[in-house]
Amino acid sequence: MRSPSLRSLATAACLLVASVLGAACDAERASSGAARREVLRFSAIPDQNSTELREKFDRLATHLAERLGVPVLYQPATDYAASVEMFRGGDVLLAWFGGLTHLQAVDAVPGARAIAQGEEDRAFTSTFIAHRDTGLVPSAEFPRGIADFPFAFGAESSTSGRLMPEHYLRRETGLDAQRFFQHALVFSGSHDKTLALVAAGNVKCGAVSSAVYEANVRAGKIDPEVVRAIWVTPPFPDYNFTAHPALETRFGAGFTAKLAAELLALDDPALLAAFPRRKLVAAQNADFEPLRRVAVELGLLR
Repeated sequence: MRSPSLRSLATAACLLVASVLGAACDAERASSGAARREVLRFSAIPDQNSTELREKFDRLATHLAERLGVPVLYQPATDYAASVEMFRGGDVLLAWFGGLTHLQAVDAVPGARAIAQGEEDRAFTSTFIAHRDTGLVPSAEFPRGIADFPFAFGAESSTSGRLMPEHYLRRETGLDAQRFFQHALVFSGSHDKTLALVAAGNVKCGAVSSAVYEANVRAGKIDPEVVRAIWVTPPFPDYNFTAHPALETRFGAGFTAKLAAELLALDDPALLAAFPRRKLVAAQNADFEPLRRVAVELGLLR
């Protein structure tokens, strides 16, 4: 049998080296490709018109992608519970939550934490509204007359559209909402929908975020003579951006701090209009713990 020539051996060796190097390059390309495909997805509770929210949060996603150097995508949520579930499952790693949904999220995901909130969220309020046909007018006293009319909360898990309005209703009247109102309660699903129901007279009274009410009045979407602000609650902590601990494993150590810094640096009114807030300030989980006792009392947290 003829022995392999030196040329054949050399050729085989070259082919082997090329194969190994090719495999290594393929692996490196696959690895870098996976890194490129890692997208920071964030969501928000759908407390306002979903189409408008998407337009506003898409602009924020574009801004954050430019600043952070990673793809950022806004992922709409169908309802409040869905936003918490997406966060629980790691489908979104950042969420603009209300105070109650924040508590639900941090209970579901150990290590999750609030990183930014609106300056206004340190002392947020809800506004009780009434259609002018009710004859109810603004008052410093809790408007007990709303008991006689159909009433709408927002979403069942809304802090400013249900949790705190019902808390103050109980405090002022000694009754829960089911016993206080003479008509079946309506849960509209969002502040915008509550405003629309009252404006149309389909529901005569309701409770909404003061910030959303005021923004709609400024924009001319709501006539304050038709949809009257009749009582404003005492202040409470509310919305914030909550960060998932998986941010650190998916995007590298220190990424959460970098993300928080970019949120706190926002100064473009067009970007801040997504919330809407004047500016964002630092937040921590302890800021929202005062809501926990109220949520437990209402059966919204265990």
